[in-house]
Parts: sequence; C-alpha cells; structure tokens
Amino acid sequence: MTAQASESRELAAVIGLEVHVQLETATKIFCGCSTDVADAEPNTHTCPVCLGLPGALPVVNEGAVEAAVKVGKAIDADIPEETAFHRKNYYYPDLPKNFQITQYDSPICQDGELEFTVEGERRSVDIRRAHLEEDPGSIKHVREGSGPLESRTCSIERADYTLVDYNRAGTPLMEIVTEPDFRAPGEVRSFLEKLEEVLEYLGVFDATRDGSLRIDANLSMVEAGEVDDDGDIDEAVLEDANRTEVKNISSHKGAEQALSFEASRQRKLIQSGRAVEQETRHFNETHGNTVSMRSKEEEKDYRYFREADLPPLRVSHWKDEVPIPELPDARRERFVAEYGLSEEAASKLTSTKQVADFFEDVAERFDANLAATWVADNLLGELNYRDMAITDIDDRFDEVTRLVELVAEDEITAKNAHETVLREMLDTGDDPDTVVDREGLGKTTGDEVQQAVVEAIDENPDAVEDYHSGEDGAINFLVGQVMQKTGGSADPGDVNGLLREELES
Repeated sequence: MTAQASESRELAAVIGLEVHVQLETATKIFCGCSTDVADAEPNTHTCPVCLGLPGALPVVNEGAVEAAVKVGKAIDADIPEETAFHRKNYYYPDLPKNFQITQYDSPICQDGELEFTVEGERRSVDIRRAHLEEDPGSIKHVREGSGPLESRTCSIERADYTLVDYNRAGTPLMEIVTEPDFRAPGEVRSFLEKLEEVLEYLGVFDATRDGSLRIDANLSMVEAGEVDDDGDIDEAVLEDANRTEVKNISSHKGAEQALSFEASRQRKLIQSGRAVEQETRHFNETHGNTVSMRSKEEEKDYRYFREADLPPLRVSHWKDEVPIPELPDARRERFVAEYGLSEEAASKLTSTKQVADFFEDVAERFDANLAATWVADNLLGELNYRDMAITDIDDRFDEVTRLVELVAEDEITAKNAHETVLREMLDTGDDPDTVVDREGLGKTTGDEVQQAVVEAIDENPDAVEDYHSGEDGAINFLVGQVMQKTGGSADPGDVNGLLREELES
C-alpha cells in the first residue's frame, strides 16, 4: 500500500485497561508486616515471608479477601465458589522471590461491569476479571553526587546506580482488567474517576497513598469500518492488530495524555505505511510522550503454575454476609429525591464519600439548599482553589457549621461570609466569630442602612435622574454606594428594596 493510500485510511482506537489498586489493609497480603510505609526507612517493613526466604510460608490476609469481595459486589461480578493463587515467574530486582503470587485462571471476581458518565452520556464497560496479587518492591534510579537522595533520583538512562526498597513488597493489590471497550482517551479518564470514586466509597482504597492506583493501558488502531455503531469490534480483527501496552501510569490525567500520544503515534506510523511494533512502552510524564521499554511478553513467558503453599480459597460460605455501603450513584439519586437537589449539585456533593458525609451532617442542622450551596459551591470551590480536600478540614466541622449558622440567622451577609470569613478561616486558621469581630462584619442595623440609603441618594443626583429616566441599571450603582458606606455588612437584596422605596416615595 502506498503512503498516499495509507493517509486516506480512517482509523479508530481500541483500548483496554489493567488497573492495579492498592487495597487499604493494615498488613500485607501474605504476612503480618505493616503496610504503613510512607515515612519508613527503606527495607524496615520486611520479614522472611515477603522477602521470599527459604522455608517461609504465606498466609492469606482475610481483610484483603473481604475487600476483593466488596469490589466484586460493587461491579456486579461473579464470585466463584472456589478460587486459587498462582505463581507468575519473572526476574526483576524489585521482586525478591523472582515470582509474584497472583491469580491466573481462577480470579476471585469475573464478568462484571461499571457504569460511568462521559460528556453527559452514560456508558458501561465490561470488567473481564479482578484478582488479588502482591505488589513488588520499589526501585530508585540514582545519580552520583551530594545532597538528599530524593534530589538525585532520575531516569534509568541517567542513573549511576539503582536502589531497591522492599517495604512495599507484599502489599495487597487488586488488578481490575477491562474488556477493550474504550474508543477514546477521554473515556478512559472518566472511567478511572468513577472507579476511584466507587473504591473510596467501599472503604478499600486510599487515593492519598503514593502509588495507590497504577494503570497499564493497551491500545490498538484498527480500520474505523471494523467498529460497528455500538462500538463493538470482531475479536479476529483485534487479534490481527498489533497493540502496545503503556505501563505504570499513575493518574487519570496521565492515562488520558499517554493514550492520546500513543494513538497519535500509531496513527502516524500506519498512515505513513509503517508497521506498529507490538511492545511495552513507558509514559514519560515530564515530556508527555511514550518510549519503548521492551518487546511485549506473552502469557507463556510467565510460566504460571499453582501456588503450592496456599490452599484453594473458598468464600462462598460468607461472601453474602459481606456488606457494601451505599454507592455513589445510589447516593446521588437519593440526594435528588430526599433533599430536592439538582443533578449538578448532587453530583458535586457525592464526588467523594467524605464530601457526601460532610454535606449530610450540615444538612441535619440547616435547610438542605443552604447546606448544599455552602458545601458544593462555596466550601469546595475555596478548597479546590487551595488544592485542599474536605478531609483537610475534618476537625473544623463545627467552625464551618457556625459560619453557616451566622448566615442562616442573618447575623452576617452571605457575601461577606463567603468572600471574607470563609477565606480567612482557611488561610489563617481562625474561627468564624474571630474573623467577624476583627473585620467588623456584623450586620448593620436597619436604621444605619436606611441612613446610608438616604445619603447615597442625596450624594448621587445623576444616578437618581438616570433611574427615573428608566435606566434601571442605575440602581446597581446606588446599591454599591450603600454597600461601601456600610462596609459590606448590609444585605444587597435589602438595600435594593430600600433604595427603590425611597426613590419612589
């Protein structure tokens, strides 16, 4: 085929994901070592089991199994009567045993699905499997020189030596494998956001942990005509299409960027008449591109066989007793029905379980619409601006409700409460009453407001004339003058009404 003919071909992306989720357990999946390693010295949270020393025998962490069952229920997956562990054999410095304990042909969760919204439309992606496994350790590539180690970490190409930390080795993971149902990088980002939301609601995942979510993405380009109107594609077409796997992507945004680059790279290769190599690639977040790592391994390269030191895992006798909480979609629907909120407000308020809990606590004390405005718009907006989360102010719940109370009882204006008091609370750590007193924001009395209205009218005859000439916008100028005279402590709506009464009298 000529390059000119190749350029005219319409191509479509076919994408599947392998999402590695670090499960939130106190200890590792096959031993009693702590998973709280964030500030630990390297290689201090290890034992003979997670280091793979001779004679050390693994024991399955019940908490990890329960977390996997919760995930299976949340994605409506089949949970078989019996499942088993296998050894996946490969050699890499961060794998102390030279094999990884995982699940091969009998995963704990099979044939599930997850619904999510992309560009306002509901989509559903099939989950082929979700299985338990152990995490490897971590590797740091380091340059020679002085200064802290963190400042000398670098890419493998620039490194003088490599260090291995086995603190993470044995941390419980759940690998969630989708069908190749995605057709655009933006869909992948929306799916990952929804998946993380569900995992947090289940209480099995902590997004704040470093490396808690890692994504491997497989992408192929096929003829656009091979994809039908429902987005389905024949398996034989996929078998013939060379695919690349982009490894170890660490964020939703990174997944979208990596796949956008990779789709463009493959499209250019095909349209110029060149072949796409089937390989594993690395996403460089700094440069926003992917680079070749190695030729892609096949299943046979891992020489899977049953883990002889672990018996079959049977969960059928207790899986029905494992409860799962109200999930985001159900909670969103309840917020609309129970509190009369808009779909947009309900979506904001259920974006994380912590936000939803915070809102419901506020709504117990005040009108639901007032609570929604303060949590969904004012509070979340200010937190996002400061790159903070609702969890950063958990211990200040009483202060936030006091601020809402000041507004609800008409002691300060909503404008001052948001633009001055809330912002100073977040920036200085002061409580709302302290800020109100310091800034003199208590509401001006009715007599003082009326006096300011009379003065504004007397001092601005041109604006008064414009108002009487039918230029209703002049009232906004006069409102501004009154607000200035009262130091912003008057209610703008009340001022507007008083001005109109005075001007018409």
